[in-house]
Amino acid sequence: MAKKATPKTKSEIMAALAAAGDISKKQAGLVYETLLTIAYAGAKDPKGIMLPGLGKLIKVKRPARMGRNPATGAQIKIPAKTVAKFRLAKAAKAAVLK
Repeated sequence: MAKKATPKTKSEIMAALAAAGDISKKQAGLVYETLLTIAYAGAKDPKGIMLPGLGKLIKVKRPARMGRNPATGAQIKIPAKTVAKFRLAKAAKAAVLK
């Protein structure tokens, strides 16, 4: 029994969503873009946004710290910054690590 290939590109994902939902690729693209918009807006919230079964997208402030230049070995100061972080849900970990 041959294993079905998983979609890797955006157009393959749209085709898979369209087939699974029995909708057009254009509608699948709209659903996908709407989900991204919701996730980006939710990530700006202090609590982040939970995508059930997938994980949590949050905004995290990283403090300034000292680092090392790998080429010269000299110490450098890395400034504080805000980054987006994705925490994988337990269900997703279990499915991926099976």
